[in-house]
Amino acid sequence: MRHVLGISGGKDSAALAIYLRDRIPEMEYFFCDTSAELPETYEFLKKLEAVLQKPIERLNTTRSFDHWLGVYQGALPSAQMRWCTKNLKIKPLEEWIGEDEATTYVAIRADEKRLGYVSTKPNIRAVFPFRVDGIDKARVIRILEESGVGLPAYYDWRTRSGCYFCFFQRKHEWVGLADRHPELFEKAIAYEDKIQYEATAMQGRLYTWSQGESLRELLARRDEIEVKHEEAMARAKRRVRPNLPLLEVLGGVLDEEDDEPGCAVCVL
Repeated sequence: MRHVLGISGGKDSAALAIYLRDRIPEMEYFFCDTSAELPETYEFLKKLEAVLQKPIERLNTTRSFDHWLGVYQGALPSAQMRWCTKNLKIKPLEEWIGEDEATTYVAIRADEKRLGYVSTKPNIRAVFPFRVDGIDKARVIRILEESGVGLPAYYDWRTRSGCYFCFFQRKHEWVGLADRHPELFEKAIAYEDKIQYEATAMQGRLYTWSQGESLRELLARRDEIEVKHEEAMARAKRRVRPNLPLLEVLGGVLDEEDDEPGCAVCVL
């Protein structure tokens, strides 16, 4: 029986890895690398490996996002067509496990209602230690702080892990990407420009990362987006208890704009 735990680059899976480190010493850790992760994610993985004292296996290093974009003929992934999750997250995991009997440890907290990804393969069994042991978000943050790993740096402006061009980003998070990683924002624009050029030439469908507008159009509205964000932050601070962590306030604010849950495989 293999024991495996997927690291998304987010807080919950990292905290679960630390929580189980001494309880299940034979645990195998893996990270499905899309080749399009934030620099902060890769730095966070290094810190986590140091605490776990064990490497995190990188899966999917030979078939990048660009490979699958070609397979899907330039159709950008979206909430309605999540081919990125299927091909860059789920398939690499199931191929890595193969036919081995395996228990996969899923970082769904006790204060969450979602299930996360559960394989349908009969040889893979999912368990939910945080849910069983009553671990909530506050305890997750405490686990990370006490271990010295802390929160990933991108939580200063973004509440989810995943690709830098993830279509589940809220409008203000796209603005945050433009400010902190302008080169990555330009690469995301380049994907849109290429797809739109080809679609126009062939009279096909136009694809954009953000629903309803291109990234160029979104950035042109940055002042409007910033004003709405600041107003939402002010409302959130008035209705929450003092000294609430920025992550809690930011998450609530961004959820006002878009409460789409995102892909659990990517963000746990």
